Amino acid sequence: MPDRGGGPTGPRMRVGRPSRRARTLLMTLGVLAVLGMAFTMFAGFWTDWLWYRSVNYSSVFTTTLWTKIGLFFVFGLLMALAVGFNIWLAHRLRPPLSAMSMEQQNLDRYRMGIAPYKKWLLLGIVSLVGLIAGASASSQWRTWLMWVNGVSFGQKDPQFHLDISFYTFDLPWYRFLLGFGFAAAILSVIAAALTHYLYGGLRITSPGARATAAATGHLSVLLGVFVALKAVAYWLDRYGLAVKSSDFKATDSWTGLRYVDANAYLPAKTILFCIAVICALLFFATLWRRTWQLPVIGFGLMVLSAILIGGLYPAIVQKFQVQPNEQAKEAPYVEKNLKATREAYGIDDASVKEYDGKSTTTDKTKLRDDVDATASIRVVDPNVVSPTFQQLQQMRNYYAFPTNLDVDRYNKDGKDQDTVIGLRELNLAGIPKNNWINDHFRYTHGYGVVAAKGTEADAEGRPVFTESNLPSQGDLGTYQQRVYYGEKTTEYSIVGGPQKEIDYSDDSGEKTYSYKAKSGVNLSNPVNRAAYAVAFSEPQILYSGAIGEGSRILYNRTPKQRVEAVAPWLTIDGDAYPAVVNGKIQWIVDAYTTTNGYPYSSRTTLGDTTADSLTATNNQRAVVAQQNQVNYIRNSVKATVDAYTGEVKLYQWDTKDPVLKTWMKAFPGTVESKKDISTDLMAHLRYPQDLFKVQRELLARYHVEDADTFLSGSEVWQVPDDPTNKSGDAVPPYYLSMKMPDQKAQAFSLTTTFTPNGRDNLSAFMSVDAEAGTSDYGKIRILKLPTNTTVNGPKQVQSQFNSEQDIAETISLLNRGDSNVEYGNLLTVPLDGGLLYVEPVYVRGGGLKYPLLRKVLVTYGGNTAFEDTLDEALNKVFGADGSSTQPPADDGGDTTKPPPTSTNPTVQQALNDAQKAFDAGQEALKKGDWEAYGRAQEDLQDALKRAEDAQATADKGSGSSAKPSASPSPRSSPSGSPSSSPSG
Repeated sequence: MPDRGGGPTGPRMRVGRPSRRARTLLMTLGVLAVLGMAFTMFAGFWTDWLWYRSVNYSSVFTTTLWTKIGLFFVFGLLMALAVGFNIWLAHRLRPPLSAMSMEQQNLDRYRMGIAPYKKWLLLGIVSLVGLIAGASASSQWRTWLMWVNGVSFGQKDPQFHLDISFYTFDLPWYRFLLGFGFAAAILSVIAAALTHYLYGGLRITSPGARATAAATGHLSVLLGVFVALKAVAYWLDRYGLAVKSSDFKATDSWTGLRYVDANAYLPAKTILFCIAVICALLFFATLWRRTWQLPVIGFGLMVLSAILIGGLYPAIVQKFQVQPNEQAKEAPYVEKNLKATREAYGIDDASVKEYDGKSTTTDKTKLRDDVDATASIRVVDPNVVSPTFQQLQQMRNYYAFPTNLDVDRYNKDGKDQDTVIGLRELNLAGIPKNNWINDHFRYTHGYGVVAAKGTEADAEGRPVFTESNLPSQGDLGTYQQRVYYGEKTTEYSIVGGPQKEIDYSDDSGEKTYSYKAKSGVNLSNPVNRAAYAVAFSEPQILYSGAIGEGSRILYNRTPKQRVEAVAPWLTIDGDAYPAVVNGKIQWIVDAYTTTNGYPYSSRTTLGDTTADSLTATNNQRAVVAQQNQVNYIRNSVKATVDAYTGEVKLYQWDTKDPVLKTWMKAFPGTVESKKDISTDLMAHLRYPQDLFKVQRELLARYHVEDADTFLSGSEVWQVPDDPTNKSGDAVPPYYLSMKMPDQKAQAFSLTTTFTPNGRDNLSAFMSVDAEAGTSDYGKIRILKLPTNTTVNGPKQVQSQFNSEQDIAETISLLNRGDSNVEYGNLLTVPLDGGLLYVEPVYVRGGGLKYPLLRKVLVTYGGNTAFEDTLDEALNKVFGADGSSTQPPADDGGDTTKPPPTSTNPTVQQALNDAQKAFDAGQEALKKGDWEAYGRAQEDLQDALKRAEDAQATADKGSGSSAKPSASPSPRSSPSGSPSSSPSG
């Protein structure tokens, strides 16, 4: 019988079993870990493929993927072969063991140690360098695609007379190849030298020859390759001078050849190229001479030449030839820079005209009439009234509007109207209870458009909505109102399955809905569910019962995300804006093609150039992560994203842009023809803000075409800081329907102002025709003010507003208590030789959480007005009464005078009620209680309406046709509709 107590058999069996189990467990865990890592990598790849397929841009995914894979394997393999071959060759050329010195014999133990593993060691080294090189090369997929698909610009640079495509498409690829060659040569030299040392080909401390003949020949060839590559680098550097940036006193960043480049660096690079070629041949000659003497001398000569010819000589030329007569020496090269920069940024056709800045018209009535003909002045600031939209039209806490609304134009009764517009988007922070089901299944979309007239406010200072309520109703007609894709929609949603979505709520309660479109990725497949569970780190996606047949996952839901994903070669404008087009809400996204390889064109940094006071407070309006430098930009693509289906369409806008043509060759079928843009969509396309900001930044210096003036710096302008806040950031450009002096009618425009460098007076006014589909679209007009007179700039106008005693007292009254004054956009309008400034003033507080338009500031020709409405302010400034404008109100500040008495009892009672409401409003106004004031105004209007109805009834009974005199008309807005507010 076996010994169960403690014999040798029992314990051995008990120890052996746990050991095998442990090994099995470790192996199982290892296999699971590898499988987990593999599936994680697969999940990322698979979900990306599914997404691109769902938006019908799978060709972008496959083209990009195969290009990266091809570059990875080709250059990874080349690097591995180069390093591996030289290690193998060095080992092959090792001296016999008997010839090794004592130093090498001491290394014998290392050789013996690696001998059994040398094949694996070699494989490991070449694999590592191959992986690193392949990964680096795969990141150059854009460079490769631009080189292999590049098209001609049809223009040549002024120095080397090569097509511009050489610098934009070819030179970057050649530089990559050169860099790869340098890396391969250096790694090969290091690997070969170490192998030769380990196997006795090189000696450090031993007497006699430091290297065998074989090692000398091998290493000299590798060094010769390196020097030959340096010769190629010197040759390419010649062309690189045309796109080289350098500091220059007249500009922040100068690009292109200067006098010293053309007359010192260029010949120096040519000489150094010749020296490097000779030096490389000397290295190759060691295969026969077996001595380092001549190559070392040649290499030393090359280094000395690089110092003297490439460094010292240009410095001497700059010091003794250029600086004594810099203006004359640099002028020809400045002219090349001016021409190239203006062409590259699309500002070469900018019209610059002199403008006096002071009106000579004495007819005040004519000036007053000309205001309406010159501009549809927007008093509703889209960057201020978002909280007002939120308060009046949010309807539910789970809806929200963007921080900055947008300006568009819509046709009403045959006339285009500037409109402030925003979408009621989903706000997950406002959901009554946040959990996974609510956040991703039930609350999935926003609902409806809210729009208001840009040129007027109602009697309470609120926007005059042209599209409002839930569901939205108004002038925009019938359209799909659900917003599944928007600027604030950053979380994924799972729709279309068993779980119903909350559509919207009305008086009858909540309405439910199930998504009908084919957008998103189908989750019925368990593999897809598992992949998304891993990709989103949400295991519930795998097993949740809320997901079933028909469930689809929506993600990448902001317009900019979707356009960037389907067109990764484009730079996206910071402001996507919504429009109702053909019965659908479409996000319109402007996209740019850029390069930093346009010869002689000065560079700018997009992130800095497009920053202003709005982007500083709203990251959604900034260009996304665009700190890269460019020196060529075109608004080549107009993109749309359907707010319901998420469908992305790219339209070719600039049909002449060679950069876009190159990308269209690389990704055929992704960009549709400009002819496919519908008439309805064309009506809402506009000139993009970020391009305008870049152009105005360049035009601050490049509006001059004379080299001497440019070099003197006397005509340098700057974009002024926003005077309406204390951010210290640049004033944003403003959309406005207006007429420039050479235009016959108003056009939707984008405008800005300039001030002289270091001063606050106005130096120029700039506008661009932003109305797509017209012959003048994109035409830049600049009105340049005389330098011998002073015209107030935006900051000075704002200071003038704040310094006038009556205005300052009223502002102080409006600003007291818990009320705050907010200044709207300070608009500038050229008018009959002068400049009209208009600024709406909002008040937020007194129990109200949103700003209301209370005053309008206007100045022209030294006359300033601060009135309740734009009409009143214009009338005061020009000293003329408009035909549709009532006399100004009493100093008490209410917008409606107390009514007279009447003999009709019903009318008299209504008038008494009106008097009480008027008194209550005056009392609330003195206390700064805007909520009570608002209620009093409503009561006043109601009482006056009752009085008017009662009087009309009495007149009808008596047969009188006279109008009742009990209800005086409130003051009119520009369009004639009531638009009044308290004066404070």
